Amino acid sequence: MASATFVTLASALVESMGQKLDAARPTDEGLTLRTSDGFLYAFLEDPNTISLDTIRHLIGVEGNVLVRLVVLTPGHLPLAFSEEISKHGGTVVEGSRFAELARQLGLETYLGEEPRPPPKEARRLLPSAQQLDGVVHRARTWLDWGVPALALRFYRQAVELKPGFLPAKVGMGRSLLALGLLDDADRLFDEVLSARPEDVEARLGKAAVLGARAQPKEEIATYRKLLAEDDRRADVRAHLLAALIDVGDWAGARKEIEALLASTPEEPQLRFLHSEALVRTGDKAKGFEERAEARRLGLTYEREVALCKHLGMPPPEPPVSAPTAEEVPSEAPVKAPTAPVRKGRSARSTAPSKPSRPRAHLPTKVPRPEGTKSTASRKRK
Repeated sequence: MASATFVTLASALVESMGQKLDAARPTDEGLTLRTSDGFLYAFLEDPNTISLDTIRHLIGVEGNVLVRLVVLTPGHLPLAFSEEISKHGGTVVEGSRFAELARQLGLETYLGEEPRPPPKEARRLLPSAQQLDGVVHRARTWLDWGVPALALRFYRQAVELKPGFLPAKVGMGRSLLALGLLDDADRLFDEVLSARPEDVEARLGKAAVLGARAQPKEEIATYRKLLAEDDRRADVRAHLLAALIDVGDWAGARKEIEALLASTPEEPQLRFLHSEALVRTGDKAKGFEERAEARRLGLTYEREVALCKHLGMPPPEPPVSAPTAEEVPSEAPVKAPTAPVRKGRSARSTAPSKPSRPRAHLPTKVPRPEGTKSTASRKRK
């Protein structure tokens, strides 16, 4: 049976998020809560006591009534369990992110920690403005972290605090889009545009809905129209680039990549995409040079693998390290160790990469905006 302390923490988390409950039920593993907006929150104290049957029961509970499952635990679920939840459209908040959620909501004492002092900026705000600012910050953080279920909850809380607050409504639309609830997202973007027709974020959201509905030509046309109005918007250009790559228009993508590189020439992810655009438009030699430059600027092997996987490319060869002293035969002279190099490539700097700014240059999960699926994926369906 879950401890009383954990059940109390779970209840406090839900209350602090402003959730309206339809039902709450203590379980052997923790606490299960169903909310009025169709989410099932399952708080699991110790993942080591959970079976796959428990997860499948949570996924299938209440039949068609359940919209989305959100599993929250201070531990770490086995990978197979997390994949099962994600496969069915659920969300997992575990480990350090679970602890961060408690800290964001001022519940550090349940974790055995001292309360955080309020940020200096917040001390200059009125209490109501300070509360709204904190809620919106939490919403943006969770959306950036790829947890739209929690982002949606906090954006809704912001709208409850300040009805008619358009940035929060746009955030709600983006969260719903990321959850695959396209009609709900589209209605919210329309609501924002009816009050502020020139709102760029809402227009970007409408374009992303078109992409998610397998209308890439209309999506691209919307981005081009926005750029025609203001060609300095790097975020709009990044969305356009994502859509062009998605439909396989590498000539158009090359043009947009080079426009972005004019202002951010040392962005390694852009240099990687530029290398691929060069190769696919016939300039292979320059493309290979550009790939090497991306690595020199700090593109990690892991990030390169992720980008290749997203683009349907074979992964690069893993880096080859120099043999250690223990691996060298005793009769052979021991040479001074050399710096690790990639097989078949020139050595590059091992300096850590600079943290990227997803919205300033390119979406973090290159290259689709949140909540959209690739055209190829949609066609398969």
